Amino acid sequence: TVEPFKSANLHTQEPPSLQTTVIVTSPNVGPDPTTIICPSCRATVVTRLDYETTTKTHLCAGLLCLFLCWPCAFVPYCSTSCRDANHYCPNCGSFIGTYRK
Repeated sequence: TVEPFKSANLHTQEPPSLQTTVIVTSPNVGPDPTTIICPSCRATVVTRLDYETTTKTHLCAGLLCLFLCWPCAFVPYCSTSCRDANHYCPNCGSFIGTYRK
């Protein structure tokens, strides 16, 4: 006996697999050390700050030079007001967030 050709039923489909998407947001941090729960080690810590020189820092120094205040051109590099504050966990060292000025 010969079996007739079996056609695939195109009307039945498997339900799509469920995927979970996790969106990790950076916590709000400010210009000062912040008490926060570290997303990596889950410890409650006061963040450690490292200041980063940015384009704004260079622009402030350039403007001081441009207006004949060149002896004061180093001030933006010593001041925290013209630099971004990077927050780190003092416990595990992981990066937590940046406060941009």
